[in-house]
Amino acid sequence: MRSDAIFLQSMTTNDLINDRILHILAREGRISNLDLSARVGLSPSACLRRVQELERRGVIRGYRAVLDPAKAGRGYVVYVAVGLSDHTKAAQDRFERAMAAAPEVVECHNIAGAFEYLLRVEARDLAAYKAFHTEVLGTVPVVRSITSYIVMGSPKDARV
Repeated sequence: MRSDAIFLQSMTTNDLINDRILHILAREGRISNLDLSARVGLSPSACLRRVQELERRGVIRGYRAVLDPAKAGRGYVVYVAVGLSDHTKAAQDRFERAMAAAPEVVECHNIAGAFEYLLRVEARDLAAYKAFHTEVLGTVPVVRSITSYIVMGSPKDARV
């Protein structure tokens, strides 16, 4: 086998192993390196080197706890589509700063389509969401429209 073919085969294997590492870590961020290495078929030191390289390259940006919104007192989940009245960079920056300061907003996405932003909002209950809707979102001057989609259930949520 030619050396470049061996290299390509090695790269494919490496990518498959890294994919397996990432898949496992995305669901089990607290897994020990020993258990992770056994599941991907590497020695613990080789596995640790790969994880550290993935972290160094920014593929793995961090580790976090996944909370149950209901048990954390934020069980009222709403996706909110927000339209802006002004389509300038300054308006986007103003809106994004306001959402970054709002603890109810756990996700803020700039999207393409009929609206400029899609938010994931977690509140204690309807009254708390209404307060956020009126006192926070409704006071941002560049907000043109607000459409709320209340989550009734989540039969699939890959973040958990």
